[in-house]
Amino acid sequence: MLSFVEENYLKAIYHLSEAGKRSVNTNSLAEEMKTAPASVSDMIKRLSEKKMVDYQKYRGVNVSGKGKIKALHVIRQHRIWKVFLVEKLNFQWDQLDEVAEQLEHIKSPLLIQRLDEFLGFPKFDPHGDPIPDENGQLIEKRKDPITQLPVGTAGIVVGVNGSSASFLKYLDKVGISIGTRLQIVDRMEFDGSVDVTIDGKKTITISPTVAENILLSEA
Repeated sequence: MLSFVEENYLKAIYHLSEAGKRSVNTNSLAEEMKTAPASVSDMIKRLSEKKMVDYQKYRGVNVSGKGKIKALHVIRQHRIWKVFLVEKLNFQWDQLDEVAEQLEHIKSPLLIQRLDEFLGFPKFDPHGDPIPDENGQLIEKRKDPITQLPVGTAGIVVGVNGSSASFLKYLDKVGISIGTRLQIVDRMEFDGSVDVTIDGKKTITISPTVAENILLSEA
C-alpha cells in the first residue's frame, strides 16, 4: 500500500510526463512538489523499489505500467470528489482542489464506487477534466481556447487552463462554468478582446487573457 505522499508523487509524475508519454527530470518534479531535489531522489528510489516508476539516470523518471494504473486510480478519486463537492455541497471552483487532495487518499474502493453511482457516473469533473473509469480509461473531448476559434463559433465550455482563485471567481461572477454554452460574436482588432454570448442570453466582453484560458468543445 502506498502512503498519501507516494500517491501524490505518482500523480505528479503522471501529469508532468503528459500521461506517461515522456520522462520527467528530478528538478521539474522537485519544483512541482515544492521540495528539494534530494527528497525527490529518495522518493523515486522508494517508488522504484515498489515497481511504481521506471528511472534511468540522466534521462529521468516515468510511471511504470503498475504506477500508471495507481496514478489514474488516485486521479479518478480526486475528480469524482470534485464533482461531489460542487454538485452536492456547493463548493466554488477555487475551493475544490485543496479539499479533494485530502479526500482522494481515502482507501475505500466501495466508497468511490457508491459515490460514482450516486453522482450518475460523471465523465468530467467541474474543471472539464475527464474522469477515468474503474479500468483507467479516459474519454477525451477536443477542446480549443476561444482565441483559436473563429467568430460565429458556438460551443460548450469543457475546461479552463487557469486555476487561480481570482480567475475562477471572475468566471463565477460573469456566469461562465463547465457546461455553459458560449457563442463568439465578435473579436476586437485593436486588442483581441472577444464578445461572447452566454447561454443565448447576455453578451459580455472578455479580455484576450480570459479568452485564451476558456476551452470550448464546438456544438
